[in-house]
Amino acid sequence: MSTLITNISALLHIDLQGRKWKRGRELGEFPISRNAWLLLEDDIIKDFGNMEEGLPENFDEKMDAGGGMILPTWVDSHTHLVYAGTREDEFSQRLHGLSYAEIAARGGGILNSVKKLRQASEDELYDVAAARLEEVMQLGTGAIEIKSGYGLNTESEIKMLKVARRLGENYPLPVKTTFLGAHAFPEKFKDDHQGYVRLISEEMLPEIAAQNLADYVDVFCEEGYFSVDEMLQILEVAQKLNIKSKLHLNQFNSLDSIEKATQHDALSVDHLEVMSEKDKQLLGKSDTVATLLPGCSLFLEIPFAPARDLIQQNAIVALATDYNPGSAPSGNMNLMVSLACIKMKMTPEEAISAATLNGAAALELSDRIGSIEKGKKANFILTPPLSSPSFIPYNFGHNHVQKVFINGKAI
Repeated sequence: MSTLITNISALLHIDLQGRKWKRGRELGEFPISRNAWLLLEDDIIKDFGNMEEGLPENFDEKMDAGGGMILPTWVDSHTHLVYAGTREDEFSQRLHGLSYAEIAARGGGILNSVKKLRQASEDELYDVAAARLEEVMQLGTGAIEIKSGYGLNTESEIKMLKVARRLGENYPLPVKTTFLGAHAFPEKFKDDHQGYVRLISEEMLPEIAAQNLADYVDVFCEEGYFSVDEMLQILEVAQKLNIKSKLHLNQFNSLDSIEKATQHDALSVDHLEVMSEKDKQLLGKSDTVATLLPGCSLFLEIPFAPARDLIQQNAIVALATDYNPGSAPSGNMNLMVSLACIKMKMTPEEAISAATLNGAAALELSDRIGSIEKGKKANFILTPPLSSPSFIPYNFGHNHVQKVFINGKAI
């Protein structure tokens, strides 16, 4: 089945060179076809061109874009979409003066989510996660990563990953799964960190690998959580199991973990709110994607990641939501693009590139999605008529997603 879409005011290709990613200053520009048409063949982009130069003659269906723009669907490469219950009570506590650390000391934070998740059944988790997934798809997300990390024991971590795998089987968008058993130390191991690292290394990871439940492994390397040495112990086991890493680093402190992460060929390092000059230079020379999470900075009122410095250093910068119940309760990638411009001083072109092609690179999907190129999947957003691409982040808080197409079909 072939579909011709006409009357597209601007076709935002993001790339036309077949690149895996865009780094540094490359983020700041992308090709645009004006007054365009787009031809789909089933779920693949077959061709595109200019309306004034004529239309293809052979197609099965025709659709008028009404002067709207088309751009690739957002790729959200860092989420905690599977969770039980919310934590607005902690939000209220913080507004009454308690710090993130004080809330955690009172039984809040990650361990609060752990308690709720362990009590939920797999089907209950699936139902609430599916509703969240459907919502973010309507907001333009066309590929997503989902982490575990609220189970913190073998049974519950596996339960979370099974839910994420089910979502990937039942919905049309690509869903990548990440094992984040090293998210925090459970109460049982609060005074025996090595005991929990052994549990992850000797029981959790081998069983998860045997069941093929995780595409990646993650570690929250931070003061009060997992040390650099503990992170390396887990990464070495994961590498023996052929599981690549995507890592939580530099959220509150720079611990020289980025150097170790790049040496271990981490696919991405995420958060990066606090960085040394050495950290920035390392990422500028590395093929590890620097994934920035402005929603978390907004919600926790912590520094925003130094996007401009990373771009200046020639890093591969991506944007994601960090969607989770405690520190970033929003899965709206449109908002992340706006925040990247407003608070991290990225240009609209940089932010859109970071939220599409580079997000796809952070999930090893950029050969299939992330740009409007011939041969790629027909995953794209149709907007209403807009004055320019810059209007998307400028007019923040408004929904400029008119239709979302995944695999060539409007959802």
